[in-house]
Amino acid sequence: MQKFLLPLVLLLMTPFVQAAIKFTIKDEQGNTNWQYVANWSSGILIILLTIIAIWLFLTKRREKKANHELNVIRKELEQRVKDRTATLDESNRLLQESNQLLAQEVEQHVNTTSRLRVSESYIKDILTSMPLMLISLDKEGRVTQWNRRVAEASGISADDALGRNLWEVYPSATIQPETVQQAIRENRTIHLKQSLRSVSHFDITIYPLRDADHPGVVILVDDVSKQITAENMLIHNDKMSFMGELASTMAHDINAPLQAILLDLKSFQGILSQHDFIKDEADKEKVAKLEALLADMSEKGTQVSTITNNLVAFARSQHQSKQQANVIDVMESAVGVANDVISSDSFTFRDLKIERDFEENLPVLPCYITELQQVLLSLFRHAMRSISARAAQASDPYEPKIKLMLSECYDSLWIRVQHNGIGLTHEEQMHLFEPFFSQDGESEDHDAGGRLSFSHYIITEQHRGNMAVTSDVEIGSTFHIQLPLAD
Repeated sequence: MQKFLLPLVLLLMTPFVQAAIKFTIKDEQGNTNWQYVANWSSGILIILLTIIAIWLFLTKRREKKANHELNVIRKELEQRVKDRTATLDESNRLLQESNQLLAQEVEQHVNTTSRLRVSESYIKDILTSMPLMLISLDKEGRVTQWNRRVAEASGISADDALGRNLWEVYPSATIQPETVQQAIRENRTIHLKQSLRSVSHFDITIYPLRDADHPGVVILVDDVSKQITAENMLIHNDKMSFMGELASTMAHDINAPLQAILLDLKSFQGILSQHDFIKDEADKEKVAKLEALLADMSEKGTQVSTITNNLVAFARSQHQSKQQANVIDVMESAVGVANDVISSDSFTFRDLKIERDFEENLPVLPCYITELQQVLLSLFRHAMRSISARAAQASDPYEPKIKLMLSECYDSLWIRVQHNGIGLTHEEQMHLFEPFFSQDGESEDHDAGGRLSFSHYIITEQHRGNMAVTSDVEIGSTFHIQLPLAD
């Protein structure tokens, strides 16, 4: 209605409409016909009111229809909102359930990750702290595990070894790449035993990893040097005990007929000394030769008797305890015995020049006296062999000499025996104190006189000391013995 009202007003204000209205309300004389104006105005007003009433009716009807439509729309919207709210509530409920399940799963993953981390750390600690050397390799020979024991033995840290080829990072590895590949290829465990200079002993086990995606091996190296040494020492102890019993038995068995022989020799020498049967000068010469021969036999017999008595004393000393001894007296006693029993084809021990360098006011030493004398005798015998070999090779005048040195240093007493015979090679020094000596390939025999394993055993095991040698082939050798003064 409003959109027609303005055009209608504008239309009434136009000149044509104004002229038509004036013409209508004017009579023939040009006067205004008010009756006609009133009628016309009333008609127009009625028409307008009718139009307005119709418009109001139509407007009311449209409003009612619009309100009805709005109510319908509102109800639809309310229903939609209700449906959407129910859907959102269900979605929220499902989302909350999903969030709860996700939170539980995340918590489980966190717990699992934490347990895996703890387990991994625990296993790593076990592998790191285990006393065996452990190396893990992939199929290309690259290091994937390198525990602390390997790092200590090789001097190469795990950070420097991981990811690198084993034989590049540690070229001195005794395990061959072919052995590792054999374990992977045949999928079986390989056991190896290796010894280095008969001093270090290792049990090596190569385990193949059975994961097809990541093939490789785990190498376990067990240092059994102490075990082997202990086993050898136990065997050595048993042998020494048996040798002591055997030496005692043999000494007693030899000593009885030996004393009878010496007694007969003295009787025969007594008879010869009477010269009752000598008739001429020829007989005198024969008797003189016979007396010289008997004197030499008597001297050799006395040496044998000294040796047997020494064996008996040694066998008895194994069951005795340590005694406080003056080490100078022990040394001089050993020299005295050596003068009687040690000799070579060229000269005897008493023919050697003995130099003494003894420190003054040495303390008494707790020791097994007889066994310590045996050690010194073994050193003297070893020196005699070297000196005899040098004398046989010497073209210039050669003076065989042994120097004996005694000194105190801190809480230990040091004994040094030095000679100017043929020295020891590096290889001989490496095996001097070993009970047995053998090399790969052809075996080379070394008699007991060339080794000092028994002397080393007496010093290191029974006296808890140390024994070493320094040597030069052209100059000679020096044996060093360190004995603790505290029992």
